[in-house]
Amino acid sequence: MSACRLGVLAFGDSITNGGGELQWGVALQSWALWVARGLGVPYTSFATDGARIGDVLHAQLPACREYSPQGRYDVGCLYAGVNDVRRLDWDRAAFERAHGEALGQLATRCDRVLTATVPLDLGRPRAGGRVHELDAAIEASARAHGALVLDLRGFGARNLLMADHVHPTAFGQIAIAERALDVLAAAGHPPRVRPSTLIAYETTRSGRLRGDLTYAYRHAKVSARSAAIRARAAARRRRGRTA
Repeated sequence: MSACRLGVLAFGDSITNGGGELQWGVALQSWALWVARGLGVPYTSFATDGARIGDVLHAQLPACREYSPQGRYDVGCLYAGVNDVRRLDWDRAAFERAHGEALGQLATRCDRVLTATVPLDLGRPRAGGRVHELDAAIEASARAHGALVLDLRGFGARNLLMADHVHPTAFGQIAIAERALDVLAAAGHPPRVRPSTLIAYETTRSGRLRGDLTYAYRHAKVSARSAAIRARAAARRRRGRTA
């Protein structure tokens, strides 16, 4: 990494913004922040909770230009689309255009640009087949702008994702960062340290049981809410057919 660069620059939604519950005493920090720590460089983030790709284009990127008009960065990170694909007005073509524009702007400021696909088993209710469209759009815009792609299609496990099947846990953020660093290493930017070596924790039998019960309770709530949403949607469709 060049000494004159400003490190890692990050954009996106709550997944990149980070923050949340401790996991075995390990703080929940952004995967992009862990990437910066792994590379041994500074970190700047404009990610915000609930952001869609339009927010990246029209709020986060302009804020970055105001903050650092001429700054150059080692790596630009963009992880967006989760809040777009779960909405009723999802439009693959519009998303791909906006995502590509965001990557293009990042490419003018960063030596390397890294974006990520989205886990296929996304959300409750599941986003379904639209996630395939989202990931195809992300890959297409990445190809068009020479961006690196972190493949997270199969990402997800009990200790890596929260019960909502959207937000990573503290360990999940680290796991994403480890994968991102592998992608950067293959492109010629190896890490100085692995994020997994920077944490220390110890589990207990009672703590594991308490964690399992908490997860089961939260997962049941999410599942019940999902079932209610599906039932209301089915009822609306039936009313539409009989109207």
